Amino acid sequence: MKIAGNTFVITGGAQGLGKAMATHLAAAGGKLALVDVNQDVLDAAVSEVDGDVRGYIANVTDEQQVDDLFSTIESELGAVAGLVNNAGILRDGLLIKAKDGKVTDRLSLEQWQSVIDVNLTGVFLCGRAAATKMIESGTKGAIINISSISRAGNAGQSNYAAAKAGVAALTVTWARELARYGIRCAGIAPGVFETEMVASMKPEAYDRIVGGIPLSRTGQLEELAGTVEYIFTNDYFSGRIIELDGGLRL
Repeated sequence: MKIAGNTFVITGGAQGLGKAMATHLAAAGGKLALVDVNQDVLDAAVSEVDGDVRGYIANVTDEQQVDDLFSTIESELGAVAGLVNNAGILRDGLLIKAKDGKVTDRLSLEQWQSVIDVNLTGVFLCGRAAATKMIESGTKGAIINISSISRAGNAGQSNYAAAKAGVAALTVTWARELARYGIRCAGIAPGVFETEMVASMKPEAYDRIVGGIPLSRTGQLEELAGTVEYIFTNDYFSGRIIELDGGLRL
């Protein structure tokens, strides 16, 4: 698939990893639809990313909003050729906290459900909507799901790890199901990247995390964005998860 002239949707596209992907694809000539729930942040991203870029407010957990979103994008930017399912949230917490045999705290249902809704159900809804539009328009497109190395399990992230493991499973399942329509599906499992959140960590915490990465540094946003472009442009890549983590999960 060529980037230039094609329409790409990025959820969670107003900041961090999503914005970096948008900047990279726009520079290559793609038409970008950035999806977020924060109007101010979205407006800022649209103004800062050079190229044919538009912003769309939508809650990826709402079925009707998602279906309407993809219909609107198609009518305004043309047939959807690519989707990056990047929207996600964190609500970390240990399953159980206890002291001296007494339980003091538990991971709440709200913490669990909110992460599952955005990080897994949102991926399902957007992937289904994108595939529907691709099939109806006859577009041989691609869907990229952003998983995480935490999908293998990570203390304090029962909800996040479960959601990202589900995302990885959806990736393989969709690659098998959608290939008959000429649609590819692949995933990326990032490690630690130099986002604003990571950069704002306390120095001792930052050093401890970086010290555990064999390459002794965090990933750069452009490195992730380049991987997104690789998947979109390599028409034989499908059904696989790229672990982009500097060797963190060997």
